Amino acid sequence: MLELRGLEKRFGDVTAVDQVGLSIPNGQMVGVIGRSGAGKSTLLRMINRLAEPTGGQVLFEGRDVSALKGRELMAWRAQCAMIFQQFNLVNRLDVITNVLLGRLNYHGVLDSMLKRFSEAERAFAIRALDRLDMAQTALQRADTLSGGQQQRVAIARALMQEPRIMLADEPIASLDPRNAAIVMDALRTINQEEGITVVCNLHTLDTARAYCDRIVGMAQGKVVFDGLPHELTTDQAREIYGVEGMDEALSESVTSTSLPGTLPNTSPTKGTVEARRSAVA
Repeated sequence: MLELRGLEKRFGDVTAVDQVGLSIPNGQMVGVIGRSGAGKSTLLRMINRLAEPTGGQVLFEGRDVSALKGRELMAWRAQCAMIFQQFNLVNRLDVITNVLLGRLNYHGVLDSMLKRFSEAERAFAIRALDRLDMAQTALQRADTLSGGQQQRVAIARALMQEPRIMLADEPIASLDPRNAAIVMDALRTINQEEGITVVCNLHTLDTARAYCDRIVGMAQGKVVFDGLPHELTTDQAREIYGVEGMDEALSESVTSTSLPGTLPNTSPTKGTVEARRSAVA
């Protein structure tokens, strides 16, 4: 279980995240919604330790993540993969090398840059690309791909970390509705098939309702709603987005595509993480 206890982040006199407390069971898919500036991105970055909390704790299965340093911190970041809005691929490298960079914490920078990866890892990378319908692009440069394709490569790279948790920070904000649906379908399928916990920041309310088991609403750094999608009322949505933000919250909602591998929105299973990890043992 991932637990946040009184988590806080201040920037001078501004409190970006204000005493957030959450308990997220393993295998849950959680949508964090709210307006820009609500503290969603800062919250995810503190979980991954890309940003240091001003106060409070992050715990995973009882271990204090907020106190980790050195190799233990690197190991946590491998377990807690981060997917960004801007993809963060290395444009001049081919797709499969970008995916293999997900093994960085297992090899170190020099081995990764020299492409010193095992045959098992390369096979793992191809399988990760294939499940995202991207295996045919393995030898293309990353900068030849569309935005939606690049985000799927970023997800494949995250899978290479063998994570227990995936944090997705506005993963569809820069994508058109069709590509956004493909990316959300991919995240949901990974959550359900692998049992990986997914915490996803989203702008639109209907997208969170369509894909997530649970919705956390933030406003001005605080959690103002935490519950099942159908429990979120119009009045609560107005508290999250403000009256003037409701049009933004309901615009360009994403619905599931019918691509191969898409699963219905059912409760996630425990998954087969151990079997997947054995592929690179």
